[in-house]
Amino acid sequence: MKLLLRALFLLVLAAGAHAATWRGTVSHVSDGDTLWVRPAGQGGDAVEIRIVDIDAPESCQAFGPQAKKALAARLLYQPVIVRTRGFDDYGRRLAQLQHRDQDIGAWLVREGYAWSGVFHNRRGPYGGLEDEARRAHRGLWANPKAEEPRAFRQHHGSCV
Repeated sequence: MKLLLRALFLLVLAAGAHAATWRGTVSHVSDGDTLWVRPAGQGGDAVEIRIVDIDAPESCQAFGPQAKKALAARLLYQPVIVRTRGFDDYGRRLAQLQHRDQDIGAWLVREGYAWSGVFHNRRGPYGGLEDEARRAHRGLWANPKAEEPRAFRQHHGSCV
């Protein structure tokens, strides 16, 4: 029992080691779900952030340039609150972003610039917003054959 409690404690501690909340300014937008944020007051290098719980079209995919442009128009050189949740397979920090009291991931999905993430065959937290955007034919949902970025990457590879 003690071993199980110790393992659980270490698991919680390790998860918390990657979680942090901080403020910064968006310095670059790479695509519809990846950007760079310079931490406020630290004078350090900008940090690459992958917005958690969403998947925007790839930059070379249909509607990818529009998603990037919308994110840049909304956040470039703007202050944000970053809530990190770990790292992805590419070493980018996974984070929820907030700008002017609005969750940017939710905004991207609701406006039709991104899909809600799917995890272990379960809909992510923005599934209802994606349904709303689909019904309204908003953004990428104007195309009834919009291809999920995951499927696009499997068929065509990355855009690099």
